[in-house]
Amino acid sequence: MKITSIKQLFFVALILSIGTMAHAENAPSIPQVSSKKVSKATYVEDYQAITEVLNKYIEGCKQAKSSIMKPAFNEHATMYSVGADGKLKGGAIPILFEGIDNGFRPSPDAKAAITRIEIIGTAASARIDANDMSGISFTDFFHLLKVDGKWTVVSKIFNTNVAP
Repeated sequence: MKITSIKQLFFVALILSIGTMAHAENAPSIPQVSSKKVSKATYVEDYQAITEVLNKYIEGCKQAKSSIMKPAFNEHATMYSVGADGKLKGGAIPILFEGIDNGFRPSPDAKAAITRIEIIGTAASARIDANDMSGISFTDFFHLLKVDGKWTVVSKIFNTNVAP
């Protein structure tokens, strides 16, 4: 009887150790700390630079002055949306600037938030939600590239939302 109990204990211990090893293989690894010095711009610096670019756009919308937002955009940038008729509308970025200068009114109390920024190398995407910007609520999606060390918006698409 003793031999059977020892065999059973051995078998249970073997099963438990296999389960522990399998669990350890699936467990996240502990990050290794590197002693290397970071010589390139960090994610935080890129994030802050992108935020500055997007804030120029927000402020230009609030003040209804395209001259404030123009530095945020690459000269070849585009802007598109879907019109009430379901058709694609937009084109070169001067369409935005003309719309801001001629169709917007100052909205100093408008609320806008950068709700997302994603960065991979020299490419990024971002989202801004705005309420009551010249009487309009909208969601903007931006694509940015880091050109010659500077973040710039290369495309904007948007959706006009029902006012809250």
